[in-house]
This record gives sequence, C-alpha cells and structure tokens, in this order.
Amino acid sequence: MTQTTIVHLLRHGEVYNPQGIIYGRIPGYHLSEDGQIMAKAAADFLAERDVVSVFSSPLERAQETAMPVAERFGLGIVTDDRLIEPWNHFEGTTFGVGDGSLRHPEHWRYMVNPFRPSWGEPYREVTARMLAAIATAREAGRGHEVVCVSHQLPIWVTRRLAEGRRLWHNPKRRQCALASVTTFTYSGDLITGVSYAEPARRQTG
Repeated sequence: MTQTTIVHLLRHGEVYNPQGIIYGRIPGYHLSEDGQIMAKAAADFLAERDVVSVFSSPLERAQETAMPVAERFGLGIVTDDRLIEPWNHFEGTTFGVGDGSLRHPEHWRYMVNPFRPSWGEPYREVTARMLAAIATAREAGRGHEVVCVSHQLPIWVTRRLAEGRRLWHNPKRRQCALASVTTFTYSGDLITGVSYAEPARRQTG
C-alpha cells in the first residue's frame, strides 16, 4: 500500500528591519515581536497534525520560526542549508529609485533578465535544492508529516514547479505571506495535492 506523506513548507514570520534593508543571507536579522506571534500562530495551526520532524533554513528568522513548532511536538530542529534564502546581488542595500540601489548605474546590468533572474540565484537552482531538501524531509517522515521552514521565494517557485507553472513571475503576486503554510501531499514520491493557509493573519490583523 502506498504511503501518504505530508510536507508543510512554513515561511518565517516578520523580521525586525526598520531600515528596509534587503537582508537576504546576512546574519543578525531576527523576528520582530509580531514575527514571534506569527511563529506561535503557525505552531498552533500545526498542533493537531502528525508532525514527526522539523527542518529549517540556517538563518535566524527561520530558526526562530521553527522553534515553537519543534517545541510543540517535542522535537529538535534539523538545520538544512538547502532551505536557505537565495543569494541576491542587492543584499545589504535598499531597493528602489529614490535613495535605493537603482539610482546607481553600476546595478542596472543586474536587472536585464527577469526570467533567470540576472540579479540572483537562478530559479531552477533554487527549486533543485529545495526539492532535494524536501526529499530528505519526506524520507524522514514517511507515512507522517514534516515541517520545513524556509523563505518566500524558495517556497513560491517550488510550488509553481509542483503545479506545472513557469518559474519566472511577478514578485508582487506571490501567494506566500509571512508565516504561511504551503502544504504538499505525497502518495509515495508523487505530489497529489498542494494547499495553502495563512494561520497568522488573524493574530496580526
């Protein structure tokens, strides 16, 4: 009989970032107070599920989001570098035309190809490492459920791939809110369903 395994891709909660920096992989960016509330809301949402493993990106905001989930189930957090935020040329800057990085001509050449994209890690490389991480998590939770805490873009492009859609997209139209849960249901190794929920919405307004 083919086993059903469920993988929940949990985006981290809100980050304390008053300067609006593109923080990417820069260390030292932690959850805000609202972000901590979001993480607890996600843990509450998953509390009655059959979760047997929790995996997380190594970045602080992901680890801090994973913590209440892991505590709820009495589990440790398995850190997987493949769940990390994509690298980005604009990391450490603000993005925009006014006082942002786009006012400087040396950055313009990084904007020429939105399909790859030219400003950061190629979408296909992101989905390849995400699928590898998910496969590891799925194997750890065969017949049960697992949680993988990651970041907006990796979760969104992996969902698009699973749904047979092109990887390039309008970032403003991503359905991957803070502390949202994108769920892949597997029959054996085959994805049979994708669902989405925003458990933190009611906690933060």
